[in-house]
Amino acid sequence: MITTFSAMRQSFLAKAAIIGALLLALSGCSALRLVYGNSPQLAWWWVDGYFDFSSEQTPRAKAAIDRLFEWHRGTQLAEYTGVLAAAAVQITEPTTPLDACQWQRRLRDLVEPALDKSLEVGADLVPTLGEAQFRHLEERFATQRTEMREKFLQPSLEDRRKAAMKRTVERVEQLYGGIGDAQRRVIQAGLAASPFDPEAWFAERERRQKDTAQTLRRLVAEKASRDQIVAAMRTLVERTERSPDPAYRAYQDRLADYNCAFAAQIHNATTPAQRASARDRLKGWEADLRSFLAPAG
Repeated sequence: MITTFSAMRQSFLAKAAIIGALLLALSGCSALRLVYGNSPQLAWWWVDGYFDFSSEQTPRAKAAIDRLFEWHRGTQLAEYTGVLAAAAVQITEPTTPLDACQWQRRLRDLVEPALDKSLEVGADLVPTLGEAQFRHLEERFATQRTEMREKFLQPSLEDRRKAAMKRTVERVEQLYGGIGDAQRRVIQAGLAASPFDPEAWFAERERRQKDTAQTLRRLVAEKASRDQIVAAMRTLVERTERSPDPAYRAYQDRLADYNCAFAAQIHNATTPAQRASARDRLKGWEADLRSFLAPAG
């Protein structure tokens, strides 16, 4: 629910929840048709991992997810295929940091309707939450923080650099295929210059988690109306996407600008063959998604 929607806002190309299976697939899954076809079940497992719904809550939660995916397939999927088709054309050409930022905004705008619809669906489930769900959510958050520390906050700077290099190479290769030593050097130099601050990022993630749990508890305690819940969720997601801390917001802006330039630099270091491989992968994802569109007429 609200943690699900916040997570979707945080990273279109990383993880998501309600429509997370689709978004994860767009970041490099080779079996998009299989993933999207099973998205309601995958989304259910993801959401239930946060809340551990009771047997009484489960049917209602599953029905809500089913409705969301039915809506998504009927109203959003055609736009997704259009964006993939456009990306397949443009990915064979050199790019600029401005182009990279424009694509990032385009992707964010693309998923915005689905994210907002998710808020409305989740609002119907919030009143069913009880202390058992809140405890499970907070335990899941604690586990997440442990996992994040292990992944991003290794004790030595050298280990952090190696882990960052490994993550970035894997993401690049998901789209372009295997990369060479010269391209690895481009990535390594880019990561060394990155303003990414894992300690600040971790502290902000912890703030978001606390904010999420406190907001949900308050809404249930106050017996908020559906409209009040939706409004509170939207406000919470805004605080998740854009931190209330001015210093962190300034950091987010610096990092976003840098990442656009870094993405362009990596793309421009790829070979024609690698760009052709990326084009073919995008076309394959487009074809997979088109298979779910209802026939015309």
